[in-house]
Amino acid sequence: MDAQKLNRRDFFKLAGAAGAGIALSSVSNVAMAALPEIVSSEKADTSAPLHPDTGRPYNPVVTLNGWSLPWRMNNGVKEFHLVAEPVVREIAPGMKAHLWGYNGQSPGPTIEVVEGDRVRMFVTNRLPEKTSIHWHGQRLPNGMDGVSGLTQPAIMPGKTFVYEFVAKRPGTFMYHPHADEMTQMAMGLMGSWITHFKDQKFMPVDRDFVFLLNAYDIEPGSYKPKINTMLDFNLWTWNSRAFPGIDPLVVRKNDRVRIRVGNLTMTNHPIHLHGHEFQVTGTDGGWVPPSARWPEVTTDIAVGQMRALEFVADELGDWALHCHKSHHTMNAMGHGVPTMLGVKQDDLVKKISNLVPDYMAMGETGMSEMSDMAAMMDMPLPENTLPMMTGTGQYGAIEMGGMFSTLKVREGLARNDYKDPGPYRHPKGSVAREYDGSDKAPEIKRPQVKDEAPAVEVQVRKPGGHGEH
Repeated sequence: MDAQKLNRRDFFKLAGAAGAGIALSSVSNVAMAALPEIVSSEKADTSAPLHPDTGRPYNPVVTLNGWSLPWRMNNGVKEFHLVAEPVVREIAPGMKAHLWGYNGQSPGPTIEVVEGDRVRMFVTNRLPEKTSIHWHGQRLPNGMDGVSGLTQPAIMPGKTFVYEFVAKRPGTFMYHPHADEMTQMAMGLMGSWITHFKDQKFMPVDRDFVFLLNAYDIEPGSYKPKINTMLDFNLWTWNSRAFPGIDPLVVRKNDRVRIRVGNLTMTNHPIHLHGHEFQVTGTDGGWVPPSARWPEVTTDIAVGQMRALEFVADELGDWALHCHKSHHTMNAMGHGVPTMLGVKQDDLVKKISNLVPDYMAMGETGMSEMSDMAAMMDMPLPENTLPMMTGTGQYGAIEMGGMFSTLKVREGLARNDYKDPGPYRHPKGSVAREYDGSDKAPEIKRPQVKDEAPAVEVQVRKPGGHGEH
């Protein structure tokens, strides 16, 4: 992570080349020059928080593998410029996807405003089809709600629309199209919106993270998602990044931490944190009163929901943070692979090797052998895809993918230091180890059961598809 403080001026410098010379066929150069400058970034790194230098003060968020969009002040109104366009997103090192996003990335940049701000959003459409933007969870005039055909005309290719409203309610929200949603959201068109408290002393935290849950079905060797997939996705991502491409969440010991998570996939996700208990302090409907909260280590986030989780990071270490659906911590997983546990394949390998010389038997003892073999040899992969289980830690293969990252709690970090500190150095004697017989193991005694009935083998036939559900 870049620990330097990035301000609006830095972002405008970054956008200079991208914003220069832009002229859409339906918008004159003079008209475009009057709009807020187009700020764009294609980096997949986590940017440092964007500290405001105009408008009301607030404590900024950190967008995991993303950034916040700068604005300009115009007679007391915060003006932003979003551009819907095709983008290239690195899912993880070794794989890129051709998606749709905003301002060079998918998801688009995070929008940060303060409760009571009047906001003016310029939205330019560079997609090949019409679009709109719905400001998910916002209280605003009906004509600004962004549902094409219902509350507004669609934004045609090459056109720029203006939305204007007051950010009335503090909280964690999203923005996404309400036009050809199946295509546009499957292609990655979405972003986060944060409305900060006007009172900075209300529910303060030391570190505030945000990311969106999204998913793609991209065949190995291809670059574009299959937009008609309903549930059988093979890439489960946070902010369009899959482990090991997801950055860690770096915090100081005893920091109060808030993690804001929005779900724009097609299924729910039980998000689980190791080593700490948290409380759900906010939803996209508002902030939860203290009397209504309870401790959790896992919270289920349904489709279209936002959740804000808060805890004190009082345990040092590298703690896993992940979706608890096991298939969602895998990459590029085929769904038609048979279970080969316990199946001896020696004779089969000999026969197939005559036709396919490099054939290897897999799955007899489980899938961990895939990561073991990958460590021993350079296993070839199809073009533009990721290993199903990947990632390496200080003790070997992590065997994860998809929606997986780490909360790294350290002592002595500077206030704005978000750099990856590397693996945690465990105190001596605090790591699980192989039993060597030096300590006497407890004796295990099994109680005797009289007249124990003989075991019965049960064979179950599973339905082969969804037709019998």
